[in-house]
Amino acid sequence: MNEHITPSSTGLDPKVAGLLCYVLGFITGIIFLIIEKQSKFVKFHAMQSIIIFGTLTVLNIILTYIPVIGWIASFIISPLSFILWIVLMLMALQGKTFKLPIAGDIAEKQSQNF
Repeated sequence: MNEHITPSSTGLDPKVAGLLCYVLGFITGIIFLIIEKQSKFVKFHAMQSIIIFGTLTVLNIILTYIPVIGWIASFIISPLSFILWIVLMLMALQGKTFKLPIAGDIAEKQSQNF
């Protein structure tokens, strides 16, 4: 869904800031959630990055401790995570608020609190 994108308080183009929220996964998501003061677009992408890539990181850590089945699952999840990462960055750069199921709704609600 496209929306009117308000300027970012970071001085960056909000679309670029949205993309940067995903660059280092949940780490850049946290950084942009802290430094962004006005753009709901950037805050949404920052929160979605934290939720998605934080969850995937924890999941991958857990799966490495499960012999065989966990390793196979991790082997499958890793390339899918990479594809998701690229898609989310491209959507943000295009100015789209691309909400993932469940995580997107949570991100939308939580980003309004910051």
